[in-house]
Amino acid sequence: MRDKIIFKGFPKEGLDFLDEIITNNSKEWLDANRDRYEKYIVEPSKAYVAEMGEHLQILVPSINAIPKVNKSLFRIYRDARFHLADPIKERIGIIFWQGQTHRMQSSAFYMHFNSNEVFLATGIRNFKPPMLAIYREYIQEKTRRAELHKIVEDLKAKGYKFPEPAFKRYPKGFEKDDEHAYLSLFRSMYMYTSYKPNKAFHSEKVIYKNFKIYEEMMPLQEWVYGLSLYGG
Repeated sequence: MRDKIIFKGFPKEGLDFLDEIITNNSKEWLDANRDRYEKYIVEPSKAYVAEMGEHLQILVPSINAIPKVNKSLFRIYRDARFHLADPIKERIGIIFWQGQTHRMQSSAFYMHFNSNEVFLATGIRNFKPPMLAIYREYIQEKTRRAELHKIVEDLKAKGYKFPEPAFKRYPKGFEKDDEHAYLSLFRSMYMYTSYKPNKAFHSEKVIYKNFKIYEEMMPLQEWVYGLSLYGG
């Protein structure tokens, strides 16, 4: 059995590596720098997933924190169907999801980072058509809309941000004058915050900083998880 890698923060060399991708965006370059990628990106990210996963189990005992690519770690390659010119991502994505549905359609704690930003979000960042239909049906009930509205407003008051509506026209079953009908105009349900990579990011303190953010956004996590159970 391999010894657990102790998380000591995300190394600055990893951010430098991501910056280099901007002017060296090719599979050939990544292959030639595979050792650096593994050392400064993959290994710290896996250690972070393992450590943060243990903390998140306090909030969500059934959280999925799997330190593998295509699980809690996103692939560094973009979808080749749409990104032939720049196949490599210039940021690293990490996700912890709740439930047994697909990780991107489950209530989740998310993070991505590059040298300019550490971005954290809670919820579901993009509803696929089946989940969008479920969401609209779910919030037909006024009490659910009211509960979600209160969660959103409470988190806004704490400084968290909310995305702009994706639609301008109200979907079937909703009228402009319905209480909190604006919630039907969204194609996602998440809130987010960001900060510049700092000294804490390069140390184990980032665990506690990010955990506090996820803990504050826990009411939204729970509401969206209820939505995903409704859809299941």
